[in-house]
Amino acid sequence: MLRKKKQKAEKAAQPNIKLKMNKDISSLPPIAVIGAGSWGTALAIHLAQNKQTVRLWDHDPKHIHAMQKTRCNARYLPNVAFPKSLKLYTDLAEAVSNLEDILLVVPSHAFRNILQSLKPLITAKTRIAWGTKGIDPASHQLLHHIAEEILGKRSLAVLSGPSFAAEVAKGLPTAVSVASNSKNFASDLVHRFNHKMFRVYTSNDLIGVQLGGAVKNVIAIAVGVSDGLGYGANARSALITRGLAEIMRLGRAMGAKQNTFFGLSGIGDLILTCTDNQSRNRRLGLAIAGGADLKSAEKTIGQVVEGVHTAAQVMFLAEKHQVDLPICKQVNRIIRNEVSLETAVIELLSRQPKPEFN
Repeated sequence: MLRKKKQKAEKAAQPNIKLKMNKDISSLPPIAVIGAGSWGTALAIHLAQNKQTVRLWDHDPKHIHAMQKTRCNARYLPNVAFPKSLKLYTDLAEAVSNLEDILLVVPSHAFRNILQSLKPLITAKTRIAWGTKGIDPASHQLLHHIAEEILGKRSLAVLSGPSFAAEVAKGLPTAVSVASNSKNFASDLVHRFNHKMFRVYTSNDLIGVQLGGAVKNVIAIAVGVSDGLGYGANARSALITRGLAEIMRLGRAMGAKQNTFFGLSGIGDLILTCTDNQSRNRRLGLAIAGGADLKSAEKTIGQVVEGVHTAAQVMFLAEKHQVDLPICKQVNRIIRNEVSLETAVIELLSRQPKPEFN
């Protein structure tokens, strides 16, 4: 009886999104995408292909100029042509001028600085969404707290889920979650992003969706190390399963909803990031297992590996909330060069047996 009441309450709390299917997507106002890495560019391409005007900005003018000449992101997404409605900007003020919606797709360590740059350029009505998966390194807080701290109360949203940039840019089938503190903003983002090959589900669990997207990167490094050491499918499955348990444990302590971690931004993104070599975090683990040091592994990958930065933040949160995260702990120790791979594995396996569910 209590379970049924809880289920009804959680269902009632979900955003009630009713799209007006006859609304013309091309009539939507432009949206700015801040950050022209692989993921930011892929989302900008998707939105432009979905009949919207998109303004894409990056902090590197040379990168923007190169894309203006080639009409593609040759650095990260070669051979994927830009739609005509995708416009490129080197000036941030110009890129966000007179816009209601802005999508940030920058590394987590740059998130705070970008918001501070945006603050004098936007109004109280500007709505902020992000595709960034990480935790603020300065305050150890989730990114919606940083947005509220810098920009004040406003409509916020995060887009997360199992989604590799190259596949989204090519229009391959993808499903993601959008969590927001505003039903109207969630509805508008669904309308912007939803497409026959790109399905969007909604949530009001900003904490859970962000934690799932951030912590899975740390678990993916562990799985990469395990696979790189040749430990096999049994170990991979165990790490993914127990990794999910760690994410849920931390999520419960921080006020997330448990069901979120059984969805796209939880187990969905965890499986994708741990098992496919398109994942930077998995590749980093593989490289470390192969004998590479951290700096050379990151240099070879050529893009930000969020799990490297997130591991320390996750352990700070674990200590704060008194949560045991043994896999994340060992990954953080490996990254900090405090323990050998063999010792980390032995310490994980030699832990005292206990009930699987407690």
